[in-house]
Amino acid sequence: MSTILSPRKILVVPLDWGLGHATRDIPLIHEMLNAGCKVFIAAEGKHAALLQQEFPDITIFPLPGYRIQYAQKGKFFGLKIIQQIPKIYWAVKNEQKWLKKMVKEHGIDAVISDNRFGLYHKSIPTVFITHQLLIKTPFGGWIERTLMKINYNFIKKYSACWIPDFTGDNNLSGELAHPAILPPHTTYLGCLSRFEPKEDVKKKYDLLVLISGPEPQRSNLEQMVISQIKNLSITALIVSGKPGTPQSEEIAPGVTQVNHLNATDLNDAMLASDMVLSRSGYTTLMDLVKLNKKAILVPTPGQSEQVYLGEFLMEKGFFYSLSQEEFSLEHALKEAAAFPFKSFQHEQDMTRYKAVVQDFIKSLQ
Repeated sequence: MSTILSPRKILVVPLDWGLGHATRDIPLIHEMLNAGCKVFIAAEGKHAALLQQEFPDITIFPLPGYRIQYAQKGKFFGLKIIQQIPKIYWAVKNEQKWLKKMVKEHGIDAVISDNRFGLYHKSIPTVFITHQLLIKTPFGGWIERTLMKINYNFIKKYSACWIPDFTGDNNLSGELAHPAILPPHTTYLGCLSRFEPKEDVKKKYDLLVLISGPEPQRSNLEQMVISQIKNLSITALIVSGKPGTPQSEEIAPGVTQVNHLNATDLNDAMLASDMVLSRSGYTTLMDLVKLNKKAILVPTPGQSEQVYLGEFLMEKGFFYSLSQEEFSLEHALKEAAAFPFKSFQHEQDMTRYKAVVQDFIKSLQ
């Protein structure tokens, strides 16, 4: 007589640093659900709102994030983060205490932690997801080496480390996720995007603007774009990155602004646009690559990771990048029109993550 196994219970917890960690976990969650797993999510605020919209039947546990506050001026970004290290430390301690309780109460079989440091457990498999083994700072040198050492000490507490990127030279993260020495049990997932290409999508917009990231810089870029786009004769859609507050209005002839789009609508909007303007947040970059889109990148001021990625990927020829300080929409569109964009896609398997997730689930049986 065969034994029927109960569904594996997997807890997924994204970092509350912008929406990218939540959105890049969506394809992983779909893969787990397709495999018959029971998935729980832990999040709060707009991250919980976004994931509840995508997965209305999944239970979302409230778990406070790190609630990082950001500097008004980009040059103080790194210092502001360093000042909050004690707050992060106590949040990590709280995660440990909370997880022990949840595993006991809900019979959790495994945890997928997207860049949250305190969700390892001695009795069940736990996975740490990151694209930053090397953590960029404005200060470089010994500070980056020290942060990398601390990062590795946490990663080693997990059963596995998954990196959303490709091995080899044709990669998206450069030295961030390809240092000389990797943590143990490291696996590259390939591109991790919730979006899917479609054939013969009719063009609708000259430009799609994706506003995202932490305040106050999200609003700063939004205001710059809105004030400048009204003087241009283009069709455009501006997505303001504010889930949970649906709103749409035409702010100029041919220019529509919406607060948020669900995954399906945003997928279609990206495919229907000639050019995308966005931050160089890593999840956005994976979405652009998955759909093979040309893009203008505007890194969040002071966020060293985004500045590095913008410069690295422009040098590779994948995207055009410029700083927010020198931002001119009209100039950026002209420069991007003349930029010799290269395609990232042609050599890469965009579904590699599925095999990694399937193997992980089999290991839980």
